[in-house]
Amino acid sequence: MSETIVVYTREDCHLCEEMLRALGPWAEARGLAVVVRDVDSDPDSQRRYGLKVPVVESDGLLVCYGQLDLVELERLYRPVRPAL
Repeated sequence: MSETIVVYTREDCHLCEEMLRALGPWAEARGLAVVVRDVDSDPDSQRRYGLKVPVVESDGLLVCYGQLDLVELERLYRPVRPAL
């Protein structure tokens, strides 16, 4: 998985603010960067996500939207253990 998590938000979105507050410490503890993109500044992003914001993407894959899914993030970013 990428070391960057992209969060699509929009201005004055309380769900977006809540997600970023919860995601920030989680990502920081794992050495991951969080990049915030305004969904309304890009027609393609607006078409793809519209009212689904906030949206979390990693490696171009939609991880979650609306609410932060830490279970899914943990699954995606779980360290891979070599087979014995």
